[in-house]
Amino acid sequence: MAIIARTTPKTNYLNNRDILKEIHSSKKNYCAYRDPDLDHQCDIILPSLSKINQKTIAEARRNRADRIKRETGEILDPKKIPNTDIVFRIMTWEHVPMAPKKITKAEAKKRSKLEDLLELDEVIEDPLTDLIDAPMLDPTHIRVNFPPFFHYRIDDAKIPFVVGKSHWKGDLETGEFSKDHGDMTRKLAMMFMKLCERYATRSNWRGYTYNEEMRGQALLQLSQIGLQFDESKSQNPFAYYTAAITNSFTRILNIEKKSQNIRDDILEMNGLNPSWTRQNSGKHSMAAMSGPVTITTYPAVEKEDA
Repeated sequence: MAIIARTTPKTNYLNNRDILKEIHSSKKNYCAYRDPDLDHQCDIILPSLSKINQKTIAEARRNRADRIKRETGEILDPKKIPNTDIVFRIMTWEHVPMAPKKITKAEAKKRSKLEDLLELDEVIEDPLTDLIDAPMLDPTHIRVNFPPFFHYRIDDAKIPFVVGKSHWKGDLETGEFSKDHGDMTRKLAMMFMKLCERYATRSNWRGYTYNEEMRGQALLQLSQIGLQFDESKSQNPFAYYTAAITNSFTRILNIEKKSQNIRDDILEMNGLNPSWTRQNSGKHSMAAMSGPVTITTYPAVEKEDA
């Protein structure tokens, strides 16, 4: 008689390694590379090109050897990895256009009055016209969905050259800046949904009737800030996303509590019973508490002499 062994299916838990992998795959969709198969994976993240030196090159070699061992199981000697194989990620806003300055309401009002005055008087050589036509720029860049960067390699003479650009569309030399041509991977979106779903089942959140609104707000927040995680500062995206979900849940809770307090105050002002939450919190019958209070006194009892 053959015995059939039943194997329990393996549970795949969310971990930082898988989340980091999907974050990298999502960011890759917004980037352009000289060779997409070789230049998309960086070995070290640096703030500027001046940080490329012998120490950071040695660290990048170790990181590359660890990554290859983790992915393929092959053990490499970091000292035998050539310098030309290392990819450096340099955080930079060099290729991101500047954002136009937002004009306040007062400035817009003054500008409209000045334009009306110039049109009525038909003054062409007025020096104030230069102020109207001059472009107003703010020393800040256009907002993007994650910190921009360049990927660099170094040649035999240790001179760096660009092999990849974030938020870029087309060729590296003739392409153009673009921040909307990519998209998030389906697996990362499913991770966000699973994180919100699991967090909503915690004992301190699952009892609320507006639990669905909390999950929706958290999912919206993750879709907006999901790719803003900076790998150069931390390797723990799970904590980053959990903090964002907690803030979203707390925000909906505070909004609902504020609305409930307003509703209970209106009910009490009209002589009606408020919600059970208000009654059990000790704040019930605010109108009754402000009314007259009856105090009952009892005569003193004299003790008899023994």
